[in-house]
Amino acid sequence: MPLSDSRFEERLKALLVNPLSMREILTRLKIPLATRSVARKRVRAIAEKGAVVRIKGGRYGLPEKMNLVTGSIQAHPDGFGFLIPDDPDENDVFLGPRSFNDAMHGDKVIVRVESTKPDGRREGRVIRVLERGSETIAGAFEKARGGGYVVPFDRRVTHDIFIATGDSKRAKDGYAVIAQITDFPTKARRPQGKIVKVLGKKDDFNVEIEISAAKFKLRKDFPQAVLREAVKFAAPLEKDFKGRLDLRDKQVVTIDGETAKDFDDAVDIEKLANGGWRLGVHIADVSHYVKEGAKLDVEAMARATSVYFPGAVIPMLPFELSNDLCSLNPKVSRLTLSCVMTFSKAGVLKKSEYFESVICSAERMTYTDVAAILEKKDKAVIGKYKGLVKSFKEMEKLAAAIRKQRQKGGAIDFDLPEPEIILDVTGRPESIILAERNVAHRIIEEFMLAANSSVARYLEETGSPAIYRVHDSPDPVKLEAFREFLDAFGVRLKSHEKITSKKMQEILAHFAGRPEEKLVTHVLLRSMKQARYSVDNIGHFGLAFDHYTHFTSPIRRYPDLVIHRLLKKRIRKKGKGPDEETLAQVANHASKMERNADEAERDMVKLRQTQYMAAHVGDEFDGIISGVTAFGFFVELQTPPVEGLVRVTALFDDYYIYDETRHSLVGERSGKSFRLGDSVRVLVENVLLERRQIELLLVVTGGKKAARRPTTGRKKASKAAKTGRPRRRGSPRRKTPRK
Repeated sequence: MPLSDSRFEERLKALLVNPLSMREILTRLKIPLATRSVARKRVRAIAEKGAVVRIKGGRYGLPEKMNLVTGSIQAHPDGFGFLIPDDPDENDVFLGPRSFNDAMHGDKVIVRVESTKPDGRREGRVIRVLERGSETIAGAFEKARGGGYVVPFDRRVTHDIFIATGDSKRAKDGYAVIAQITDFPTKARRPQGKIVKVLGKKDDFNVEIEISAAKFKLRKDFPQAVLREAVKFAAPLEKDFKGRLDLRDKQVVTIDGETAKDFDDAVDIEKLANGGWRLGVHIADVSHYVKEGAKLDVEAMARATSVYFPGAVIPMLPFELSNDLCSLNPKVSRLTLSCVMTFSKAGVLKKSEYFESVICSAERMTYTDVAAILEKKDKAVIGKYKGLVKSFKEMEKLAAAIRKQRQKGGAIDFDLPEPEIILDVTGRPESIILAERNVAHRIIEEFMLAANSSVARYLEETGSPAIYRVHDSPDPVKLEAFREFLDAFGVRLKSHEKITSKKMQEILAHFAGRPEEKLVTHVLLRSMKQARYSVDNIGHFGLAFDHYTHFTSPIRRYPDLVIHRLLKKRIRKKGKGPDEETLAQVANHASKMERNADEAERDMVKLRQTQYMAAHVGDEFDGIISGVTAFGFFVELQTPPVEGLVRVTALFDDYYIYDETRHSLVGERSGKSFRLGDSVRVLVENVLLERRQIELLLVVTGGKKAARRPTTGRKKASKAAKTGRPRRRGSPRRKTPRK
């Protein structure tokens, strides 16, 4: 029986104690002559993805034995970059401007590590490009003699693409286009290509979405075959409810934001005689419609996540499903997968049960209305939903009890508000506010966390391979820097004392309500690793959960859909789910696509912020220093909540030296410092839309006027009208953070 790909790779790696030729590999693996041609292809395929490396003399070896690392390049607009290793446990490798060779941003490469600093930081050089990150580039077309150039919108792609006469598709100067690279760069030649699509004026709202989709390789439009599959489904009938737990008589509700269109979770609560509660979390049964291997499934897997922009969304599933059949709309029967949990009066989970079910949502509630009932005691809203008020009060009590239990376990809750961008009818930003997080948000967050944790525990206890949402412990080097940082505030941790999530929670509580609170929170966040998907359950450090997965959002996250399928097989007690190797591939892909979606969302938010601030050039604002680097410091304005940069070259009263340990710039002569968390007053000097950058000048620091360059002749931008225009739909937002 032939070995699986993963088993063959394991045997090959175990064999390569020393570099071996292809013939030596085949001989030592005892590959029969009749199947050697197939085995050669398998070895070459493993080498192509970088798991083993072909070296001089045609021999194959292990990259880690030769100081080689395989991964993807994350370039920086200033010319340097980092290798992000395929192995998430490895540290990044710094690449200087001359270390790229022929590689570009996004390429999968092999890097030779050439030096390692005492703190573990590594520097290296690209020795081979394994796979190009992309063959297409979104950019602005600039006409020139003999053709023109496409200047990439993604500034991490530092090469302009030459377009020969006849390959421009008649694009107008300055228009947004997509170019296909026909010749990649070498030391002797710049990249060349041809325009394959003209998008239009780059400042048009719809074109901006197209640009972002092309820039971050998002799948914006669904193939026709996928859409045909999506429209063939009808609303569920009584025959579809057979074998399901009928919960249509329960007082089930959805609670979402005002602009939400897809409702994938609903809840109901029952107060028990012993003082505890029975909580039902009911999730849209997307797996009933999206079957494994179907065109819808293949497309959903490729996308892996929905991407949310201010005023727009690129969904994982077509709207026919995400906004209709799979959405738990009010007053209609919907198929669900239910997690029913019993809690003690102290908020301790006592029992969990799982059912394929059918519900009929009694009401589509908003966070605002639930908060108006519970916090503001609004009589009009209470009167409107009087039949549900008692349930909401019990939900509030249970959520508080669950939260208290989580905090006992050491869960870290940062609870930092995010900016929300309000658009006018043309798609231009009209205002920027901090999104409100009220009691209703906290209720739903606690209930979803509880359900996710419960399902993860059940799958592990029943022996089912699964995809977990994991969060590694912080990097020891960053933790040591955080320990030194706390010293400056008189908080001294013993050198041998382990900084657990519980300890981090205590540190945040110590600074709660103090001026340094935001500063400490920012530094602590930067010491944390990124959550990801994995088949290895290492727990979730930030949430302090031993078991955690994503189960509650199958409309917008593919791992949740996979978890639903696994859970249903357990409920039915029949059928085998995917093996661990297949699940690992899904987990790795979903993690990668999530990071890409996060980048795309941040980029669009920054674009809207810079568009808004373009009307405020010359205006002054109060802010807090939110980041310090060797080239200057970032300032987060209090209102509107946007971030800009004060360059060190704009500080004229002294030479400033960067103190990395204390997160500050310190004057060489005066000793004056600019430290993370300091209050400052700044003036908006310039706004660079394509760089997503707001340039600031210091006006006041510590109550004193700051020295700054002369402002004579600076022309203040005319302000756009701020009133009298109807609002476009606000920002579609996720219900809960990606934890």
